Amino acid sequence: MQLEMFKSKIHMARITQADLLYEGSLTIDEELLEEANILPNEKVQVANIENGNRFETYAIIGKRGSGVIGLNGAAARLGEIGDKIIVITYARMNEEEAKNHKPTVVILDENNKIKRKL
Repeated sequence: MQLEMFKSKIHMARITQADLLYEGSLTIDEELLEEANILPNEKVQVANIENGNRFETYAIIGKRGSGVIGLNGAAARLGEIGDKIIVITYARMNEEEAKNHKPTVVILDENNKIKRKL
């Protein structure tokens, strides 16, 4: 049996850009991707704290150290610059792996800089 478990998240990120005409995805600062254990092109779930919207897309690399969090394509209609969001990933694992798994949580400050990592 495979269980779908919470793998990692970036908590309290602020949207810094939105590009409706882009093909679609979520641009995330490369440093934040690495710290949160999220790979480029990995499926992510996004929860917008401001308006309750939830959607799935994939992560793409943004400029390292820039703090960029960008909604692209249709997702650009689901949030506004300045909105706080949570970016979540999940992983499939067997029960034994799940019992020993500890998710990565990166909490950001108002400028999308790492405040705390759990």
